Amino acid sequence: MNISIIGSGYVGLVTGACFAELGNRVFCVDNDPAKIKALKKGAIPIYEPGLEELVRINLKKKRLVFTGSIKEAVRSSQVIFIAVGTPPLHNGEADLTGIENVARNIAVNMHDYRLVVEKSTVPVETGKWVKHTIETHLKGKIKFDVASNPEFLREGSAINDFMHPDRIVIGIESKRARDLLVSLYSPLKAPVVITDIKSAELIKHASNSFLAAKISFINAVSRICDKVGADVVEVAQGMGLDKRIGPAFLNSGIGYGGSCFPKDLDAFIRISEKLGYDFNLLKAVKDINEEQKEFFLNKVRDTLWILKDKTIGVLGLSFKPNTDDIRSAPSLDLIRILQQEGSRVRAYDPCAMGKARQVLKGVRFCRDPYEACRGSDCLLIVSEWDEFKELDFNRVKKLLKRPLVFDGRNIYEPQKLEKLGFRYVGIGRKGLKK
Repeated sequence: MNISIIGSGYVGLVTGACFAELGNRVFCVDNDPAKIKALKKGAIPIYEPGLEELVRINLKKKRLVFTGSIKEAVRSSQVIFIAVGTPPLHNGEADLTGIENVARNIAVNMHDYRLVVEKSTVPVETGKWVKHTIETHLKGKIKFDVASNPEFLREGSAINDFMHPDRIVIGIESKRARDLLVSLYSPLKAPVVITDIKSAELIKHASNSFLAAKISFINAVSRICDKVGADVVEVAQGMGLDKRIGPAFLNSGIGYGGSCFPKDLDAFIRISEKLGYDFNLLKAVKDINEEQKEFFLNKVRDTLWILKDKTIGVLGLSFKPNTDDIRSAPSLDLIRILQQEGSRVRAYDPCAMGKARQVLKGVRFCRDPYEACRGSDCLLIVSEWDEFKELDFNRVKKLLKRPLVFDGRNIYEPQKLEKLGFRYVGIGRKGLKK
């Protein structure tokens, strides 16, 4: 098919490249001329494993077209995905200005039937407003459909998630829209959930909020483990073997970050309030996540006593491994608080230091993990990159002023580090020494 993706950010770019790989001709639109210019040359603005190669291959095969013109994309495509950003407003609601602007631009450029698909994460009932906006600005009686097709892409594994999805959710109002989307996704041979638009919109917010709740639950359990000397990793293993619970998202640590969970949780809380329901469960999920960073910092304070004039090595700046995304990353809050209390910070991340330099001042950005360790009073593990799991701890011990590791992601075995002479402090972990 000829399809277009309006918005070439994280979701739009991955979606466009993957649809092109499936054999479609894809027009990716963005209003940033510099980004479009770079993308036409195969240079991508984000780090996502495998994406740059996928873009270059499909550019060469002429299945991927980058343009700044919505008109060109709308006139050339039968299916149009809206994948623009929906950033949070001060009250937690999603800012839908971009969605409205795109819907209006699609309407004025339509000359024949088009299927307009919400791909961005939007509040329930957005589809109704997209339809209303298009109807208001259409030039003539042109038939169209609106549908919802939420994305479930995890940063760091987005291409695999697209090509091998757990499910494809399609919210539609007509057989024509259903047939088009089912045909478009048929090469993936994945389970398809076909429902109404409002239910599809809710599936995305409900899914992310549930996963955030699972993370906050195990983090709350880690606090109990800390108090009684139990090991949260063993507790999570025992829970996760229950098929009704499952092991995913039961890793305790300093909390979730990124562009999805914090934003989507706030949006779902606000959606519920506007509908007259007080979603107290999700408010508690948010509170626990925020408290977890302070809980971790208190461990550092309790061990080092005074943070002023201490040098702290920090490994991990992205909110999770295999991405350069630092949006709502716990590292940012931790480093700023350390600096406010007078600490000097030496930091390293495999991919995110370029973006971190733009928002963190006074930090010594290091060329590798060992440089971050050199002369530091302790080492903080903030993101669970594989590179950090494979550190030479004999070398680390020689570089640190004192052999002290605060494991904010529970990626190490306490007993192994303690046998090497380290003092290990994790989140709800049981070591040899307490």
